[in-house]
Amino acid sequence: MAEEGMYVSLRGIRLYAYHGVASQERTVGNEFEVDLRVETDFSHAAETDCLEGTVNYAALYRIVCEEMAIPSRLIEHVAGRIMRRIFQEFPQVEAVQVHVAKLNPPIGALLDRAEVEISRRREPPCIG
Repeated sequence: MAEEGMYVSLRGIRLYAYHGVASQERTVGNEFEVDLRVETDFSHAAETDCLEGTVNYAALYRIVCEEMAIPSRLIEHVAGRIMRRIFQEFPQVEAVQVHVAKLNPPIGALLDRAEVEISRRREPPCIG
């Protein structure tokens, strides 16, 4: 049986960006792939066919592109920024999963990718 919930996902976003510990990586750049999954209750959109009842995946894509355009030393940092932006811009999002992969990382080995994944649930509001 499948996991219960409602998710909006973007898979295989391919971008050229400038992330890496070595200064050359931040100068020359590399190809990256990002996968994103957000949990949100889109039952209203499923019932009414209204965009306001869900998370606009074009807006999610924009966030990924904007954050990937900011050079960072670590892809862990990039994934964390993407996650925080989604929580900030979409209060209806309950959980976020971000997967960032650097394709053909320059580490002197035959390796398809180096990747990180971060998954978080929204912190419940403090009461009292």
